[in-house]
Amino acid sequence: MTETAPALPDTMKVIEISEPGAPDVLVTASRPVPEPGLGEILIKVVAAGVNRPDVAQRQGNYAPPPGASDLPGLEVSGTVAAIGSGVSEWKVGDEVCALTPGGGYAEYCVTPAAHALPIPAGISLLEAGAMPETFFTVWTNVFDRGGLQAGERFLVHGGSSGIGTTAIQLANVLGARVFTTAGTQEKCKVCEDLGAERAINYREKDYVAVLRDLTDGEGVDLILDMVGGDYFNRNLSALRTEGRLVQIAFLSGPKMEVSLVPIMMKRLTVTGSTLRPQSVDAKAKIADGLRRTVWPLVEAGRVKPVMHATFPLNEAAKAHQMMEDGDHIGKIVLQVS
Repeated sequence: MTETAPALPDTMKVIEISEPGAPDVLVTASRPVPEPGLGEILIKVVAAGVNRPDVAQRQGNYAPPPGASDLPGLEVSGTVAAIGSGVSEWKVGDEVCALTPGGGYAEYCVTPAAHALPIPAGISLLEAGAMPETFFTVWTNVFDRGGLQAGERFLVHGGSSGIGTTAIQLANVLGARVFTTAGTQEKCKVCEDLGAERAINYREKDYVAVLRDLTDGEGVDLILDMVGGDYFNRNLSALRTEGRLVQIAFLSGPKMEVSLVPIMMKRLTVTGSTLRPQSVDAKAKIADGLRRTVWPLVEAGRVKPVMHATFPLNEAAKAHQMMEDGDHIGKIVLQVS
């Protein structure tokens, strides 16, 4: 049986991808308000985060998984407006932020109830809209898959991105030595203010050589990379013996020529993942880890979302253009209501 807030509208404003292409293919449209199914909740959206996968989907390079909404938007914050059958952990009126399988660029969005989290104390609903996608991604890749431990050396590329600013803070607070790369001195300073021991301007210096100097020639234990391309072999060089490389994107391309020698000689582990296609249960486990370990750190003020800009929903194209220009630091968010 579905529990619904009173006076729920029949239709809602959404942002559609009219055809694959540049930011201006994002257009405002009207669609029926979706209904939550078994184990799902309907969220009246206050804010929706803008992420690289949204850009890739708009360009025609990242199709939604089967059954997911064709609308972009992988994270939202807002108020529970309706509850599907089998849901007991939420009630109508609860304020939540949530990972979504798609459909976040809309006034209402359906998502599995197990992928929603309470708004941490001290965090606004607008800020919370910038948290789920990056926090889920960092937690599962850096700590679950990458196995980062206190005292280890960690390098995250793109330290000024939403992923980067989150990874720097979490790794630092949980006791790792954090290094990062960024493209300007301003971005490097922000990264160091967030907890990076050293931020390397990749336009001016070779991060492999800098890390070799900083670690007495040993290298780092773990690298989180979203660049790919020619960074892959350089990352292998930057890893110490028994090091791990976790690949979560490939902004410079998915293909490269690789020598197996450093992998074998240094006994390296190379892995990677994408978040969106994972099962409901897998993402529910990530949410549980965040609730138990990370949300208390956020509520204590030790970790926070870094916000760069907000746009109204109907200016989603401008938000995507800002994302593609690459000058932002932290997250870009659409303010829906």
